[in-house]
Amino acid sequence: MNECVDISTPIRAIIADDHPLVLLAVENLMTGFPNMQIVGRASDSTELFAEADRVDHDLAVIDLHMPGRVEADAFGTLRQFRKRHPKVALVVLTMETEPKVLEQLISLGVDAVMSKRDRIDLIHVAIVTALAHERYVGPSVRAVLADATVARRLAFVHELLSRREMEVLRHYASGIGVTEIANRLGRSVKTISAQKCKAMRKLALQSDTELFRFAADHGLLPDDPL
Repeated sequence: MNECVDISTPIRAIIADDHPLVLLAVENLMTGFPNMQIVGRASDSTELFAEADRVDHDLAVIDLHMPGRVEADAFGTLRQFRKRHPKVALVVLTMETEPKVLEQLISLGVDAVMSKRDRIDLIHVAIVTALAHERYVGPSVRAVLADATVARRLAFVHELLSRREMEVLRHYASGIGVTEIANRLGRSVKTISAQKCKAMRKLALQSDTELFRFAADHGLLPDDPL
């Protein structure tokens, strides 16, 4: 927490959140950063744009979902802010957990996205990264997006395979041999082998090595969601 960007002049920041306690917590944290100066505060999007037009600033740390009359939705507000202040480092804080919303948020070109569920001191990391013109995505947001990716991959596999083929593939990928799978499922070894081979053909897998790698990447291992 003692490191910050090595600069000779203060970083001028605007902070915006419609929850007074969050706004206060962020301000108290940021005022402890070296070379950081809070030059504007806002509790809705209307105040955000008013403050942004009023003062010169290098950084904006804002909540994703805020009330206000500037734009109809949060993404419209961010697009408008980015258009009007393209050189300002933009850090977005959010409680959002919907993967599609988070993916859309990142696609807008904001410099940093961080969940309010993360440790508050990670705002420092997000700010330093954003000021260095690099992208920062906080750990909670990364976890949500990673889970969503695995879920989408798993749904894709479910579309391709029958229920029995999926069952055999998951058992085999977990390290159980064909004979034991047959005993567990009450099918013949020949049937299990045929279902395994058919599943591999559907997935264009040429070897057991490819099968194991595919299973790990697509959420087919025992500890992954069914």
